[in-house]
Amino acid sequence: MASALELENVSVRRDGKYILRSVSLNIGKGENVAVIGPNGSGKTTLIKLLRGDIRPYYDEDDPATIRIFELERWNIFDIRSRMGVVSMDLQSRFRPETSAFEVICSGFFNSLDVFRDQQVTDRMATAVRDSATMMGVEDVLARPIENLSLGEMRRVLIARAMVTGPDLLVLDEPMTGLDIVMKSRFRAMFDILMEKGVSIVMITHDLSDIPASMDRVIMIRDGAVFCDGKKGDLLTDG
Repeated sequence: MASALELENVSVRRDGKYILRSVSLNIGKGENVAVIGPNGSGKTTLIKLLRGDIRPYYDEDDPATIRIFELERWNIFDIRSRMGVVSMDLQSRFRPETSAFEVICSGFFNSLDVFRDQQVTDRMATAVRDSATMMGVEDVLARPIENLSLGEMRRVLIARAMVTGPDLLVLDEPMTGLDIVMKSRFRAMFDILMEKGVSIVMITHDLSDIPASMDRVIMIRDGAVFCDGKKGDLLTDG
């Protein structure tokens, strides 16, 4: 199977302390994977690596490699068009008066708004409406995000990540703060997306967040991969 994400011997250090240590994993194209672990285990750092916000620790005697879609050298803007990342810290970075339409459309520009020098084409506008419809938020496009519920805002952010038609969708704690009913709806929504061919990597600390059709689980503990296998084998009642 061709790889979508491949990390070999990747470490991240901050203030002399390892946040991730010698992480190696391979996620194939078309795979749906849950990356789980307690808060502070290194999951957020992994997301920042994939977004290109930080770089791995460099050790010339023990080099690290990150390949995205089998490329070692890549332009972060090109990669972001193929890999949509939904991180919950993104939610607070938009201005409250920004409309849901502008949030979704900003996915084309990798920005936090649609600015005057950015031309929104008819094709983009159609894609925004299509992505919003897929996520069930087509009726809130004109609303400022300060008037959206938490569930609506999460779906708008996912629509933003999906608007460019990426090969892979990476979700960072997508159900944090949602109630039990809304979590159930989100799990069903992710199952439907996967049935449509959307490949999803979900980062979470809550085992109950994992959709039914997501079978592979990677467990991270203390900045390292603790185990990696089928959900039914790793997650037991015992």
